[in-house]
Amino acid sequence: MRVQADAVLTGPPVNSIDELPERLAAIDQALPPTDGLACFNRMYRLVTASVKQHVGAGFFADPGWIAQLDIVFGNVYLDAVRASVQQPDQVSRAWAALLDRRADTRVTPLQFALAGMNAHLNRDLPVAVVTTCTTLSTSPDAGSHHADFQLVNTVLAQVEPTIRQSFLDALLQSADRAIPGLQDVVANFDMVKARETAWANATTLWALRQVSAGGATDFLDGLDHLVGFAGRGLLVPVLF
Repeated sequence: MRVQADAVLTGPPVNSIDELPERLAAIDQALPPTDGLACFNRMYRLVTASVKQHVGAGFFADPGWIAQLDIVFGNVYLDAVRASVQQPDQVSRAWAALLDRRADTRVTPLQFALAGMNAHLNRDLPVAVVTTCTTLSTSPDAGSHHADFQLVNTVLAQVEPTIRQSFLDALLQSADRAIPGLQDVVANFDMVKARETAWANATTLWALRQVSAGGATDFLDGLDHLVGFAGRGLLVPVLF
């Protein structure tokens, strides 16, 4: 079972917006539901499936840019997952916070999901925006990029009730009775505000790259440290 799971986790990067939800579904099937990585992956699969649907429906002004961003964003996550098996020392600090603790049964599914969102939005999303713009020879401030980026918030708002419901299982409810306010942590992690900060960090990273590669590297390293620190705080064991 572990060998089969590792084979899925070490798969190659995806090349299309159709392939990403399929890969995430394969990861879901390969991991036990209680695995900390699976807790985030289930939620992320719902989001990517919804983004794919909206791209196909002409929801965005520049669907090509959004599709490329979705692929790059997903591959940053898949890179971290792959590295956790093949090169653990190469995993970013942001993702190491979750990946190092994914088997800890004292941490709730909700905590793992939030730690994954923390890593993926606060560290990975700025990298994905910059990488997408570089690949497509554009810039964050060009055309409808920012407006389309903001439209993703509408997609998230539509899928959020399903995401919330996925964590309202018996285990989490019993944990919440023992630890008052645990479910309220969801309300304190605002995905829209996290995405606004990610865009600001992306534009900063973009500007730094134009001036100094070293400055951009230092900025990303500092961001990775900060996001990793926040992730470890989210994963403090609460079940005994």
